[in-house]
Amino acid sequence: MLTNYIKIAWKVLLRHPFYTFITLFGISLTLTVLMVLTSFVDHLIGAHYPETKRDRTLYIMQMVQRDSARTGQSSGPMSFRFLTDYAKSLKTPERVTICTFVNSSNAYVGSQKIKLNTKFTDADFWRVNEFEFLDGKPYNEQNIASGDHVAVITNDLRRQYFDTTDESVVGKDIEIENIHYKVIGVVKSSPFTRPFSYADVFFPYTTPKSNYQSSGMRGMYVAMILATNKSDMKGIQEEFQSRINRIPVPGVQDGYNYAEVEVRSETYAENFIGPIMSGGPGLRTIFFGIIGFVLFMLLGLPAINLVNVNVSRIMERASEIGIRKAFGAPVKTLVWQFIVENIFITFIGGSIALVLTLITIHLINASGWIAYADLTINLTVFLISMLVCLIFGLLSGVLPALRMAKLSIADALKS
Repeated sequence: MLTNYIKIAWKVLLRHPFYTFITLFGISLTLTVLMVLTSFVDHLIGAHYPETKRDRTLYIMQMVQRDSARTGQSSGPMSFRFLTDYAKSLKTPERVTICTFVNSSNAYVGSQKIKLNTKFTDADFWRVNEFEFLDGKPYNEQNIASGDHVAVITNDLRRQYFDTTDESVVGKDIEIENIHYKVIGVVKSSPFTRPFSYADVFFPYTTPKSNYQSSGMRGMYVAMILATNKSDMKGIQEEFQSRINRIPVPGVQDGYNYAEVEVRSETYAENFIGPIMSGGPGLRTIFFGIIGFVLFMLLGLPAINLVNVNVSRIMERASEIGIRKAFGAPVKTLVWQFIVENIFITFIGGSIALVLTLITIHLINASGWIAYADLTINLTVFLISMLVCLIFGLLSGVLPALRMAKLSIADALKS
């Protein structure tokens, strides 16, 4: 029966090319936008290069210090010492890395200034993240303990500074902010949308200007905690939180009197939306309101338009409906048939949208709009897109089918 419904839907598509064009154009354009947005969200929070282990990694991004009345707060990254005491010493994780977010620096090639994003890290940074080394190797614990002035650079900086894309630059000198470093490795560049791992240059934390010896709780460092298995993540969070709960309060940080300290180890997605969700009811309302509005514009309005098109398309077949009703076809069967037909048409539009999405993603990746972007259609994005197709098909097909089913036999035969 399902095969017959699909055959009928195909014949109907061929019968009215104009309606078919309008329907498929609306479906494919809407789903293309939704697929591109889904791919972009996956690009932001999914497990991609070099954070391929993000699904079993917890992130410590900031410390929040509040006063006793909870009317004011101070927040920001932590010191290297604090994270060493409270995160690096955890027993449950496989590894913990401490690093900074990006800092701004400059390098010069002749009179040309190169603006750089730099990052200070420990040796475990290269084990928690999976960078692709195009040349050389990462620095290790010995380099860090010796205070070696070494650096790992990206292939893009190699091209800009050394004017080469394939020649080895390991062992060569690079001058950044009047300090000379020896290049020890070259890695494939990563997108700036991954702030925990993105940089143009990576230094050991024992090199100058890292401020790793700061004795306070606040500083410029964050941490990534790698669990052996995803099932260990809750235990890691509990162990870490038990240590945070032992921080003595009240206290003073840079002149700010605090009575409460909050530091969380969260998944990347939680870190990503955490500031919004903890920003109070007003900010959450605005956030979900924007999401609802965008979904309505991208999914609701096109569905409403397609409902009108589908109503016209279905009502043209009123005589067929009347005849089938006259021969005893139940309403349930007729409704199901038209819903199946609409879902089938939607999936054709979805297939067109998939091709358009691949083209759009390729253009975005090649445009340089997002530096080193690697948007893609992976299994997660594909399955979400198929689910959207199904929902879209149901939204635009149920109402016309129900309206058709309510037609009396006499009215249908008169049409």
